[in-house]
Amino acid sequence: MGLTSSLRRNNKSFLRIFMILVLSCIPGRTNLCSNHSVTTPIDLPPDIRSSLDSLDLEGYISFNDVHNASKDFGNRYQLPPLAILHPRSVSDISTMVRRIVHLGSTSNLTVAARGHGHSLQGQALAHQGVVINMESLRSPDIKIHKGKQPYVDVSGGESWINILRETLKYGLSPKSWTDYLHLTVGGTLSNAGISGQAFKYGPQINNVCQLEIVTGKGEVMTCSEKQNSELFYSVLGGLGQFGIITRARIALGPAPHMVKWIRVLYSDFSAFSRDQEHLITKKNGFDYVEGFVTVNRTDLLDNWRSSFSPNDSIGASQFKSEGKTLYCLEIVKYFNTEEVNSVPQETEKLLSELSYIPSTLFSSEVPYIEFLDRVHIAEIKLRAKGLWEVPHPWLNLLIPKSSIFEFATEVFNNILTSNNNGPILIYPVNQSKWNKHTSLITPDEDIFYLVAFLPSAVPNPNSGTSNLEYLLRQNQRVLNFCSATNINVKQYLPHYETQREWRSHFGNRWETFAKRKHTYDPLAILAPGHRIFQKATQLSPIQLF
Repeated sequence: MGLTSSLRRNNKSFLRIFMILVLSCIPGRTNLCSNHSVTTPIDLPPDIRSSLDSLDLEGYISFNDVHNASKDFGNRYQLPPLAILHPRSVSDISTMVRRIVHLGSTSNLTVAARGHGHSLQGQALAHQGVVINMESLRSPDIKIHKGKQPYVDVSGGESWINILRETLKYGLSPKSWTDYLHLTVGGTLSNAGISGQAFKYGPQINNVCQLEIVTGKGEVMTCSEKQNSELFYSVLGGLGQFGIITRARIALGPAPHMVKWIRVLYSDFSAFSRDQEHLITKKNGFDYVEGFVTVNRTDLLDNWRSSFSPNDSIGASQFKSEGKTLYCLEIVKYFNTEEVNSVPQETEKLLSELSYIPSTLFSSEVPYIEFLDRVHIAEIKLRAKGLWEVPHPWLNLLIPKSSIFEFATEVFNNILTSNNNGPILIYPVNQSKWNKHTSLITPDEDIFYLVAFLPSAVPNPNSGTSNLEYLLRQNQRVLNFCSATNINVKQYLPHYETQREWRSHFGNRWETFAKRKHTYDPLAILAPGHRIFQKATQLSPIQLF
């Protein structure tokens, strides 16, 4: 007993020392009100480059054409890597990671796995490190297993839209989605993957049966709830800190043929949130529940007419949205072709329980895949206008139910003057559907809200300058309000600037997070763009112990 107690004390002591060293390496606050661009390369010893170039790979390494891996969707950081690995096998990734581990403190090389590059603040970048192009790892076969508990085996670099197209051939599909499907599996599972189905099925990370991971040591490990479970739960929502997802087994369910897609408006936030919360706790209700805020929008309902039909055309034409803060409830009911006649009656009954403005009821019936891939249609239009690759200073927050009214009153009525720069999503989810064993951090209440500010800093056609600085200041005002009023907000797709903020984000789970980092990525070479840990340059006390 005495020896066991002594070992426990020593382990705790060494863990505290390790965490102090880790924290001392986290960068301090930087200026968020500017773009971050580094174009001058860091001098790299030629033997390190030759060491990477000499690797025996099925794929290949590129040292020259690295521009596309220097930025991400957020388009605020320009941080060129030393090289891009285009793997053709999991072995390629393992080989690269092992070589960087072998180089140890003789280099500053880090590794970032990059899928579709949809991170916002440099999380998928590795300045003067190695970026792994995960889309090169796509397997020609998406393996679907039917049965009582169907699932699909896919590469971590596979896109969700391809998975949807393939599984639909079997009348199946994943249960939980993101609003945008042109993302890779590894990317969304490293965060959570949230959309309007999350109230029912949880986020995407709750619908994973098994993973294949390359750890920060270069080990290839298979993990699940029953096999290497600590690694399994660490990686899900783990921000890429513990390993690179090279393969995933995703649970499937029956896919509907069509959806009944409905939008209605509210002028009162209390009624809006009450109805949303009612819908996410109701059995046999809608299959998708989201919402968004509109602030001082002109001709809002007229804009809907291109995709939806009004229930009351005259009433809708007389409705005025200018100068108002309005809340849109967006809901969907799945159905199959043979159920088309019963759907109107079902949706009418569900709608009768809600308190929306009657003249604002709009609806549409579209194929399931068209609804799920709806954001891509907007992407095509924006790309055609040159408005897709602009800065995206997004802010995604998880707000506890107990604070949502206070938050909405201040933010939507006082801080925001319009949302012409992009949508503001808001909808509740059930904590009971979220697995608390994963690395994802959420508010500690039974119901919490996702509030997502999704603006684009579009250049002014007259001056050529963008409103990026203004949007960043607006984000900071929202965060400052949460801090001043002690709202227990948690960032989704988190980005923090100080040691205190990262510790506060993880709360009492920070020690576990740091310990797992040391277990699976002891040199801290993975996912440097989050700036949680810095690559170790010497053996830590735990390694020595």
